[in-house]
Amino acid sequence: MIDLFEIKSVMPVVCLKDGQFAIVDHVEGADYIKLKKDEVGNHHYIPVSWVTSIEHNKVKIDSPGDDAIKNWLTSLPPR
Repeated sequence: MIDLFEIKSVMPVVCLKDGQFAIVDHVEGADYIKLKKDEVGNHHYIPVSWVTSIEHNKVKIDSPGDDAIKNWLTSLPPR
């Protein structure tokens, strides 16, 4: 189980092969991580359920970076 309090702003988000594809902006509620703006100025979100561990001050997910980028959200779903 991931402790959301371990996820901090500016932590790198890395994929399966330890390649960084994003940076944490902050945790959004209990279900999502808001990522820092990309090169064109857009925020993205990934589900906390993607996170497999927090190691060496990095948030690790269990998929390739390209897959994560294809499947990240550009806004949070309505509650």
